Amino acid sequence: MSEKANSARVGGRKMAKGKYLEWITEEGLTLLNGWARDGLTDEQIAHNIGISRSTLNEWKKKYPDISDTLKKGKEVVDRQVENALLKRALGYDYEEVTYISVEVGREAYDEKIDAELDVFNQQNPKATTEERLRFIASIPRTAEVVSKRVAKQVAPDVTAQIFWLKNRKPGQWRDKQEIEHSGGLENKLDLSGLSVEELRKLAQTDG
Repeated sequence: MSEKANSARVGGRKMAKGKYLEWITEEGLTLLNGWARDGLTDEQIAHNIGISRSTLNEWKKKYPDISDTLKKGKEVVDRQVENALLKRALGYDYEEVTYISVEVGREAYDEKIDAELDVFNQQNPKATTEERLRFIASIPRTAEVVSKRVAKQVAPDVTAQIFWLKNRKPGQWRDKQEIEHSGGLENKLDLSGLSVEELRKLAQTDG
């Protein structure tokens, strides 16, 4: 390998190693936090950065800002999921709102045109008269108004309750199975009242 090529290789390695610098800036950390908050895994975040998962792990060990940012972002989404699970487990009330379209009066429509045209002009200062007229024609003469409100309830979810309790109080709510020290399942059935013939049939059925 020539000295020039070797120098380029070394320089390239230095550039790869220095890539973390753009991710410990305020903008970089904000982006990392957002990805973590959105629920992306470390592997997905590493892919977005353009590095391997192992490199991201090294960054987390060496640079506390990166590690703390990812941790805080994931804590946010974990808390959101936890809150949603708890809400589903306990059940909740909500209001269902239905809207209908009604035609607005002339005065209200004129006010609507003035307001929306003002925004249009600010966003399109060079618009022609024809473009403004087309925009005005596109403004609907109707408005969405509330037709009715209905109070509804989502019943508590037993599956969500079980999941929550098994994870929060495993000592009291985990699935239990009484096992003898020998490793066999403890037999709690009372077979004392069965005849020999009945016991034989039971043994054959179990086999």
